[in-house]
Amino acid sequence: MGKFKSWCLLVGLFVLLISVGAKAQTKRADGYKGIWFTLGQFSEYGDKYSGGLGTYTANHIPVAIYAPAVKKTFFVYGGTTQQNEKHLLIMLSYYDHRKGVVPKPVIVYDKMGVDDPHDNASLSIDEQGYIWVFVSGRNTSRLGLIFKSREPYQISAFDKIYEDDMTYPQPWWVPGKGFIHMFTRYTKGRELYFATSPDGKTWAPAQKLAGMGGHYQLTNQHGNKLVSVFNYHPGGNVDKRTNIYLVQTEDMGRTWKTISGKPVVIPLADSQHEAIVKDYQAEGKLVYLNDLNFDKNGNPVILAVVSRHFQPGPKGDPHEWVIISWENGQWQFRKVCESTHNYDMGSLYIKGDYWGIIGPTEPGPQRYGTGGEMALWVSKDGGKTWAKQQQITQNSPRNHSYARRPLNAHPGFYAFWADGNADKFSESKLYFTNKKGNKVWELPYQMEQDFAKPKRLK
Repeated sequence: MGKFKSWCLLVGLFVLLISVGAKAQTKRADGYKGIWFTLGQFSEYGDKYSGGLGTYTANHIPVAIYAPAVKKTFFVYGGTTQQNEKHLLIMLSYYDHRKGVVPKPVIVYDKMGVDDPHDNASLSIDEQGYIWVFVSGRNTSRLGLIFKSREPYQISAFDKIYEDDMTYPQPWWVPGKGFIHMFTRYTKGRELYFATSPDGKTWAPAQKLAGMGGHYQLTNQHGNKLVSVFNYHPGGNVDKRTNIYLVQTEDMGRTWKTISGKPVVIPLADSQHEAIVKDYQAEGKLVYLNDLNFDKNGNPVILAVVSRHFQPGPKGDPHEWVIISWENGQWQFRKVCESTHNYDMGSLYIKGDYWGIIGPTEPGPQRYGTGGEMALWVSKDGGKTWAKQQQITQNSPRNHSYARRPLNAHPGFYAFWADGNADKFSESKLYFTNKKGNKVWELPYQMEQDFAKPKRLK
């Protein structure tokens, strides 16, 4: 009997070890297949937005980070199970700059029946090299999730660390202090909140930052300074999004100030608050925030698309790409170009007096759909004047959309995005380009081996 018990214990231990080992290995996909999505709000010129939205939304920040310690750019995106399916998978991978290869992407989380890329993830890497994946929820019906890698700079295994009510995650790691996480809750419209944590496991109660009826925000970090830029939704109506506001903190959210350094009381609740950057509502204009960066002096610079109507098509013209910068104690507004859609989303790059924009500014094969052909616009005088320097994609079968800027972007992986037919359900592939915009690579749609070189298209 004693031998039988010992044998049972050994078998049980063996089974336990197998199960633990299996749990430690995150499942991999056999290639890079982006999620296709349609909002289903159609008008004369098609859906309000649709297509390949693997790198959606502009309010998931960051979605890619270059890690110089290992010379890899890590990135997350919304993937799917196989071609011609709508099944959202939270995907993570990296580009190895030394070897020029990508591994089979990791499925961090299976959304199990959800096809909505609003549930896409954001990414963070702490000072020890651990990779954090913040998966967006959707109101309280689907809570947000936080995952942490088992090993620094390794994507083979993740643990779920935390779960809470959070949408549009924007996590920022402050060395020596921990996380300040900026996100949205559907309390009275899409209201802005933030929470802090020293270790990603224990979180302070969330605090409301702004609640004027609803907001979409962009955030970015410059040293100890974190800046939040957001629009406002009159009456909670996202189709009336307008105005721009800015607040900033240098002490992990204990105090907030305007651009000029004047303290503000949170939550902001008045649409005419002194934190306003511009009252676009008075001009009858809508604002679609794209990116937030900093000039050489650490001042915030905003990229937005401004139009006159929420529906796609000429009724919203002109769809103006606008750069908004803080110079000599006041805001400056400069037009870069025009495009064809409110959700033509691009990214802003700044290094010294060199300012660049990568985005779908050129008409694509689905002219009035989300996205288009990618282009590089450059300013060599600190954003004052702009010129199109490079057409990055052309003669494409599907629109390219949501060009995303990696944090600490490496010149060899400077922007990445997905494509998709904006007029009908299609496959969606993922791409990246270099700093000059004169080279484009397609991530392998189907992989037979564990590693593969991205396909050079240009």
